[in-house]
Amino acid sequence: MRDGRGVLVADGLGVSRGGRPLIHGLSFALEAGQAALIVGPNGSGKTSLLRVLAGLSPPATGTVRWGETEVRRLAPEQRADISYRGHLDGLKKDLTVRENIEFHRSLSGGTEPLDGLLSTLELSEVANQRLRFLSVGQRRRAGLATLKAGTARLWLLDEPMANLDIDGRKLVARWIEEHLGAGGLAAIATHQPDELAAGGALSIEL
Repeated sequence: MRDGRGVLVADGLGVSRGGRPLIHGLSFALEAGQAALIVGPNGSGKTSLLRVLAGLSPPATGTVRWGETEVRRLAPEQRADISYRGHLDGLKKDLTVRENIEFHRSLSGGTEPLDGLLSTLELSEVANQRLRFLSVGQRRRAGLATLKAGTARLWLLDEPMANLDIDGRKLVARWIEEHLGAGGLAAIATHQPDELAAGGALSIEL
């Protein structure tokens, strides 16, 4: 994890989708070791909010800053501090599991060996298979492996428990706890806030 204290600040944030306002005047700040749990019914704007926080979509109003810089103006080396995981796994179906993880690890400068991670996620036996031949659950775990193999300080996660069994959900919850304990930050859209509720987590209800 990089040196320096990262802070995520949303100031007067408005979020729209397809021209329809979803969120008005949202302001909050996350510092090292803090998490925000974003909850609300389907269609309330959870995914849209995460995309704005990641700098992938512009806000309708207000600003989002990572440190002193608006997220949409971050330099490439600063963007490596932010890892967004949405509903899609972001993996290449014609690459193997190992190749996908190695590619994502290289983007953030990670150097951790992968064998232990693959074993933890029960992916060792399929590590050299192309992603298109994996089950939905295996693809989900491979996507989570790319998150863990990186070095991003800020995790933006959209329903990270989806398509995981109980052991997988417990593992994700532990990873998030460890990430926060090491000074990381996380904003998580979830229907399972009880499973992810870290001490002092900020609750954002949409």
